[in-house]
Amino acid sequence: MDLTRVIGLGVAGNFAGHLEQAGEAESFKDVKTADARAPKAVFPFYLPAPGGRMADSFLKVFPLTSEEIRIPQDEPDACLQTEPEVGILARIQYNGDHKVTGLIPEYFGAYNDCSIRRPGPVKISTKKNWGPGTKGLSANLIRIDSFSSAGNIAGYRIASFLKRDGVIHEYGIDSAVKDYSYMYEELLSWITERMNNQQDEGPRENISEYLALSNWPEYAVISIGATRYTPFGEKGYLKEGDVSYVVLYPSGMSRSEIMGLLRSDSAKEWERFKSISLLRQEVRRG
Repeated sequence: MDLTRVIGLGVAGNFAGHLEQAGEAESFKDVKTADARAPKAVFPFYLPAPGGRMADSFLKVFPLTSEEIRIPQDEPDACLQTEPEVGILARIQYNGDHKVTGLIPEYFGAYNDCSIRRPGPVKISTKKNWGPGTKGLSANLIRIDSFSSAGNIAGYRIASFLKRDGVIHEYGIDSAVKDYSYMYEELLSWITERMNNQQDEGPRENISEYLALSNWPEYAVISIGATRYTPFGEKGYLKEGDVSYVVLYPSGMSRSEIMGLLRSDSAKEWERFKSISLLRQEVRRG
């Protein structure tokens, strides 16, 4: 599939404690939700073929890659952090009035919602896309058999690491996919409602308008929320020469197996494990 024709969306605040660690909680202090467990917002990170007032928007730049993270040329000291997540590729269903009636997830994989930490209550999207090579999606996506607690996705875990000067550090807390605040049908229903009804206020944006400007795309890549950081990850801003890893793996695999794969740093070795979705990105300048 040509992902440049797919709208890019993310879910903010879907893992307890992440926003506080990332210094983003202040931006959402005035965002009210009916359910205390609910995520805070859906945000855009890429619009396919945007028209109208978005013709010159940074959101028209395709940011996804499975190979690199680029430090912005005009912000050489930018504070960038990997955000380890599950990404899903979902088909969007519309009615005759172009209202979203549902989402059908077809694939999932390791995702890096890499972000610039900028102070102040600005739009979420301004911290998410600063050009090509600023988001990550594994080239090895896994077919979803059922997006439910009985499906294959329910048995996966998310881990993330950073290699710096040859040393591998644990970056995110190894977490079960089932531990997202909202998951499965509850999450899909919530995203669908936000795609139709979210307004342009505070850090939020009007997703329905963006769907129209993108000519109602058939598919969306949706990152469903970042996990919590380790102490290293919480302050471990990315530097040129680092290598970031996000690993989505079956819960039956051991930590020693995962670390062995990372130390080998061999794509041929990774290919032997078809059940793993691994994202490896080198941090480069510009």
